[in-house]
Amino acid sequence: MTQRDDEQPDERGRPDGARKLEEAAAWQDIIAHYGERATLDDVPEPTGPARSTEPAVDPGLFDRAFLESQEVAEPWDGEEHFVPPDPPPLPKLEPRRKLAWIGLFGAPLVMLLAIVIGWNYPDWFAGMMVMGFIGGFVYLVATMPKHGSDDWPGDDGAVI
Repeated sequence: MTQRDDEQPDERGRPDGARKLEEAAAWQDIIAHYGERATLDDVPEPTGPARSTEPAVDPGLFDRAFLESQEVAEPWDGEEHFVPPDPPPLPKLEPRRKLAWIGLFGAPLVMLLAIVIGWNYPDWFAGMMVMGFIGGFVYLVATMPKHGSDDWPGDDGAVI
């Protein structure tokens, strides 16, 4: 005599179908006795502003009446506002460094402007522009600090 899958006995010797019925009844009992059930009478009424029953008006793109009808409230009335301190003044550049920056950015800008306008400049002028660009770049790289500043309290990045 063969048994069906739902009639296989479990560890207590009961058929599998009976165990499933007991589990379903246990779950139904848990659900039935879980906490208090909410009713619609317990839901509080909203205490927000009263809503109008009038349909919302879609204001036009340049409708000033819509803007004037809106109430504008100042945010954080009566609270202190954070005012950032004035930034420190920019450091004064030495004349050689200023000339290097002018050569680095000014030479390509003048050459581009001459191309856009259609101005034909002499060859010696083009050579001066190229030399100004390369010279400014080399000077700025050569005068860079060799290591970081001493006032940095942190590390140089994440450690993996």
